[in-house]
Amino acid sequence: MNDAQPKLPRARGPVSAAVIGALRGPVGSVRLPSLDDIDVLGDDDAQLALTCCYELHYRSFSGVDDGWEWDANLLSATSRLERAFVDRLADEVGPPVPVPGRAAITALMDLAHGDGPSLSAYVEKQATLRELREFLVHRSAYQRKEADPHTWAIPRLSGRAKAAMVAIQYDEYGDGIATAMHAELFATTMRGMGLDPTYGAYLDLLPGATLATDNLATLFGLHRRWRAASVGHLALFEMTSVVPMGRYAAALQRLGATTEHQRFYRVHVEADQVHERVAQDEMVAGLLESEPATAGTLLFGARALSEVERRFSRHLLTSWSQHRTSLRTPLDWTDASASAASSGSAGHSSTGASVTRIHVARAVAPRCESAS
Repeated sequence: MNDAQPKLPRARGPVSAAVIGALRGPVGSVRLPSLDDIDVLGDDDAQLALTCCYELHYRSFSGVDDGWEWDANLLSATSRLERAFVDRLADEVGPPVPVPGRAAITALMDLAHGDGPSLSAYVEKQATLRELREFLVHRSAYQRKEADPHTWAIPRLSGRAKAAMVAIQYDEYGDGIATAMHAELFATTMRGMGLDPTYGAYLDLLPGATLATDNLATLFGLHRRWRAASVGHLALFEMTSVVPMGRYAAALQRLGATTEHQRFYRVHVEADQVHERVAQDEMVAGLLESEPATAGTLLFGARALSEVERRFSRHLLTSWSQHRTSLRTPLDWTDASASAASSGSAGHSSTGASVTRIHVARAVAPRCESAS
């Protein structure tokens, strides 16, 4: 399989079937069914359809005509999905409304210090190796293209806000060093945990709650009218990252991962202490200074992130509390176990498996705490 382009996923219902079926053929019509009775915010079928539409703006899929990316028929279908997605978000967090810049900053700080069940606290102290591997699979949807969705907002900003976002993104892209890009560091973590780091490898396993977290970032990044929402989204990412990232690093250490395989999270603990201040004091403040009318949209972006992350965390914690997989189908451990048995390394985890002995095994099944 070409690492640059994943395979088209399997359809999950009539909505994703309409999009995926169209993408398998020549550029033409897309007949999207009614969305009236679907809760697009968390629906597996609708979120996969939106993911497939959005992926054309990233690496696309193997065998899909590049002409689909800007095809008017597909864009119309995408727009319908986006409207339904935004409408449901507005139902949950309220629509964007004009607010004073100072009030928006205060509300952003409140979101960053919100309470509720903590996914990272559970993972740090209680997660089994199976659960931690599932967590990494979920996060691979965003982390394997980390920073890309927000980068689209850069040409739509100016002055301090633009310079601040560029500074944050430059760090995310490894300061220009390919092997230091955060997406590549995450791939190293996945390999160390016996997972397949190939871009898009686990798309068929990801539920709607996970896809919604990724789709939200793309939605805001792709549209100029949502530029302030993208800023609010990224700002809350950075403002809620340091503690969870440290917890995930601790979980990896507890379960026997090497220093190299913890690096993705350790790097974020250090970098995001700086990013938090840059995001708040320069990116957010700069945007509100140059475009004060965008304060309500900026806050909507942050609130929307908080909502999808709350749903994501609830899905994982509920699944694990019921002793079932949080993925659509369980990861296959056969190859991982064989790899562990054939290696002579030590380092046992609480599940009886050895993280350091699981090298590049693959699952055969096809940061609010945001992305942290």
